[in-house]
Amino acid sequence: MRKAVSMAQGDNDMRKKPNILITGTPGTGKTTTASALAEATQFRHINIGDLVKEKNLHDGWDDQFDCYIINEDLVCDELEDIMEEGGNIVDYHGCDFFPERWFDQVVVLQTDNSVLYDRLSKRGYSETKISNNMECEIFQVLLEEAKESYPEGIVVALRSDSIDDITNNIATLTHWLTTRQNVP
Repeated sequence: MRKAVSMAQGDNDMRKKPNILITGTPGTGKTTTASALAEATQFRHINIGDLVKEKNLHDGWDDQFDCYIINEDLVCDELEDIMEEGGNIVDYHGCDFFPERWFDQVVVLQTDNSVLYDRLSKRGYSETKISNNMECEIFQVLLEEAKESYPEGIVVALRSDSIDDITNNIATLTHWLTTRQNVP
């Protein structure tokens, strides 16, 4: 049974277009959802992982988790002007370091553990990395992080187990984004 999704507009009415953050455990479909949503709405998709690599916004490499150690201050400095313009869909597995004022909607994608395990295995993740991410999903770490970092009215959790879920999420979010644009 699905719960009704209530999506509220954030406090920043100065932007002509809203910003949305799509977050969740790795493997929940953030990039797939954000890319398709950006295409459907003509908003800018910002994949933080790619941005960190392209602009060297990191403090080195973490061998244990096979990823860059993101420098959150550099990322925020890089994005400040872009985020103030609006019309952005940001895609990242963390959310607590972004300024609250940047986002009008925060979406936490969630995936069934068996589906998530298969997705992470297909990516070639190490058992340590899979185990860490599975624990994050089981304990809803990203949802709790979002709820602690942003106003309750802008945080929503959406299922992302299948292509149908992703399609429905894109339709829901497209509707939300297109009805929230502050066109003069």
